[in-house]
Amino acid sequence: MNATQKPPGRFPPNRGTGTAPAPTGGPAEPDEADVELADTVVRELFQLVRQVKRSAERHRPDMIVDMAGYHLLAHLHFGGPQRATAVAAAFQTDPSTVSRQVGALVRAGLVERRADPGDGRASLLAATGPGIRVIEAERRRRARAIAEVLAEWDADDRAALTGLLGRFLTDYQTYDARES
Repeated sequence: MNATQKPPGRFPPNRGTGTAPAPTGGPAEPDEADVELADTVVRELFQLVRQVKRSAERHRPDMIVDMAGYHLLAHLHFGGPQRATAVAAAFQTDPSTVSRQVGALVRAGLVERRADPGDGRASLLAATGPGIRVIEAERRRRARAIAEVLAEWDADDRAALTGLLGRFLTDYQTYDARES
């Protein structure tokens, strides 16, 4: 099956395209078939995320950090040192929740507090060397698992999946920014 074919029975038939121009010249309003298809995409994405989380928990029982801590640690690793308030804003959560998670990560030696060079009264949170090793080990574990799942897919399908996921993420981020 190529990237443009739909697996049988997994998607409702597309009875419309939703591509007619809107009266205002903006994006077209989706028709019912487009909404049904989008609902299927949402369900599949939720199922995929749940499966990845279950798999991560099952395959890493020796990890010293839970999933919330892992996400916070990854955010600091890839986003660089930042204040707890910035982390809370990025995760759209209460600062007290971030504070508890950070406390556990600091006690585990995975995150450290550094003086903020712009404001000596504040501190920045940063991933430590051991914290970065935790992130990299988990990334390799996840990549190996996905590589095994995709091992029997042909190269064109793997490339199509990668391209379409990237395109979907970019388009969704654009939509979200426009709607904010």
